[in-house]
Amino acid sequence: MSLLDEEGNQEESLESKTLSAEDQVKDHSTGTRVVAGQIFLESGKSDSQSENEENFHSQEEEKENSLEELNSIEMSNLLNKDLEEAEIQSPVLTAIGGTADGEPCHFPFLFMEKEYAECTADGREDGRLWCATTYDYKKDQKWGFCESEEQSNKRRQMQEAEDVYQIGMKILNESSKKAQKKVAYQYLLKAADMNHTKAMEKVSYALLFGDYLKQNIQSSKELFEKLTEEGSPKGQMALGFLYASGLGVNSSQAKALVYYTFGALGGNLIAHMILGYRYWAGIGVLQSCESALTHYRLVANHVASDISLTGGTVVQRIRLADEVENPGMASGMLEEDLIQYYQFLAEKGDVQAQVGLGQLHLHGGRGVEQNHQRAFEYFNQAANAGNSHAMAFLGKMYSEGSDVVPQSNETALQYFKKAADMGNPVGQSGLGMAYLYGRGVPVNYELALKYFQKAAEQGWVDGQLQLGSMYYNGIGVKKDYKQALKYFNLASQGGHILAFYNLAQMHATGTGVMRSCHTAVELFKNVCERGRWSERLMTAYNSYKDGDSNSAVVQYLLLAEQGYEVAQSNAAFILDQKEASIVGENETYPRALLHWNRAASQGYTVARIKLGDYHFYGFGTDVDYETAFIHYRLASEQQHSAQAMFNLGYMHEKGLGIKQDIHLAKRFYDMAAEASPDAQVPVFLALCKLGVIYSLQYIREINIREVFSHIDMDQLLGPEWDLYLMTIIALLLGTIIAYRQRQHQAIPRPAGLRPAVPQQEPPPEHQAPQ
Repeated sequence: MSLLDEEGNQEESLESKTLSAEDQVKDHSTGTRVVAGQIFLESGKSDSQSENEENFHSQEEEKENSLEELNSIEMSNLLNKDLEEAEIQSPVLTAIGGTADGEPCHFPFLFMEKEYAECTADGREDGRLWCATTYDYKKDQKWGFCESEEQSNKRRQMQEAEDVYQIGMKILNESSKKAQKKVAYQYLLKAADMNHTKAMEKVSYALLFGDYLKQNIQSSKELFEKLTEEGSPKGQMALGFLYASGLGVNSSQAKALVYYTFGALGGNLIAHMILGYRYWAGIGVLQSCESALTHYRLVANHVASDISLTGGTVVQRIRLADEVENPGMASGMLEEDLIQYYQFLAEKGDVQAQVGLGQLHLHGGRGVEQNHQRAFEYFNQAANAGNSHAMAFLGKMYSEGSDVVPQSNETALQYFKKAADMGNPVGQSGLGMAYLYGRGVPVNYELALKYFQKAAEQGWVDGQLQLGSMYYNGIGVKKDYKQALKYFNLASQGGHILAFYNLAQMHATGTGVMRSCHTAVELFKNVCERGRWSERLMTAYNSYKDGDSNSAVVQYLLLAEQGYEVAQSNAAFILDQKEASIVGENETYPRALLHWNRAASQGYTVARIKLGDYHFYGFGTDVDYETAFIHYRLASEQQHSAQAMFNLGYMHEKGLGIKQDIHLAKRFYDMAAEASPDAQVPVFLALCKLGVIYSLQYIREINIREVFSHIDMDQLLGPEWDLYLMTIIALLLGTIIAYRQRQHQAIPRPAGLRPAVPQQEPPPEHQAPQ
């Protein structure tokens, strides 16, 4: 399955869970409910409020019991009333043509000894829907069409388009080969030509990114416009992106905001994420932390609900700029040769290699695709060799269940117990989960707490997360928000998504901590950036490595709109290198400047230095030394960048954007050398140059004649200083002459070796002039 398909499928499944943005925010803004480590806040009540509520519980229960019977009667009456109203309000179908034109259809009706509760095409070769106007069709022969001929043709066309779409999706989902996926998109293209909405969405994005179809921004724009007219949230979001980035259209942030808003109202998660980032950073709108919180929380709820026990996929963030500076160091990718080496070790029975490869295939990342089948095989081999870590991960796979491993609480429990008995924290945490939720064993909060504590003491993030959840909800222990906060913080340091989510909920509602909208937004943003759409970071990187910079830059630009700092810097880098031909040459630097600016505002040092460079040299903007100086100073003070310090030294030396000051220049050069060993050589050369300049400046500032006129040689060297000077000169001359004569002496040759003297003819006495 391609990334585009995964992204679309997730979005469809997630959107189906939600009625509206407001409902979701209300659902998760109050109270306390925990599911698999997630906190769903259902009331922003303080500790004192919860204590008061406990005092009322007994009274409330009595009232509730006394009202139960009455409520049940009232509810049944209301339901009956609603059903009656629904029956009254349901539209009545009228027969068209046939033998009962204009008469209402009768449901159910009997045809061929079968009852039909809706119109049918049975008994007709043309496929038109019809109904009977009396119960027994055979007896009365009263019938009519449920649709006009035009409606029938349109319905059949849409059915044909749906069939073609399903064929394409089946090929797309079942094949991993690029050639097969291209065939699948040919079916989707055919369905899109027949105005199938989902097919148009797939094809339009494929044309935008160049996924299995040739990239064509203009064609994708036309499809997005068509989808927008039909009210497709995906089409609205994508059209907003085109206007925001100026691809295929004239850039308009106002139009982009309108389309993003419509897309978000339609339930598109990416549109919500983009609006969250825009309100957080104040892009095209007034900066509003609360508005950003609303959008980010909604998306984070979906991402958190989609996190499995195994933790989901790993987000690979590779900076192109850092990779150029340090090839192979910044990417964190495993070389193919190294993977093959680990596979060789695993085949030879190396247990650590088996466990490592199992984890890589379970989560994906570092250049390895997620593959549960391979993960299961490696874990099985290591578990058979007695490795507790492999046993625990097998338990997690059985507990979670997948296409490869059937869900089985009993099998999971066996593996968890074996691993826990060997002191493995993953197994202990899994056993705690089994006792907490009653998976294969009776619910036992005390044992759950015990195993989570053991796992947490060994630093296992799942144990810390679940322990925090138990303290938060008061399950098996007294409710303690401070302890919950402590364990959530520990789990977040290990990078657990649900820990970030829970901390965000606590900061958003001020539960156990002072309410902080800014902290909550940053935490929710972190959760949102771990959604499945983050996998497009790797597809964009692979496109760039394959030489398709146009496809890469479009993908990075969309991710940049969603607020990914690494995507902003990578998009700016590709534009800076002028590798994307879809962007006009005159627009390259201004757009790169925009994304360097956004990346810098999120704390990326290289982006901040690039901003200084752009203003220093006038790339995409006017030359402005003062602004360049400000950016270099920010990079120096906030990120302690050696490059920025060196640049500040140079600007002080030359007096660019600041008053010339050689002493401050030397100070910044020295700071650069201290900050980075790589800066020591250029700093040494710069200091040498600075020393020469300082000497020349000093000589220029003083009058040499005045200096010599004030020197009294007789007083300084004595009355006979001239004789001393002449003697020293004579000695120097004698030394030089002696040295030269010694050089010209003939070198003695060994006896018996005399060079042959060539015979020369005597010169003629009289020779005519030539």
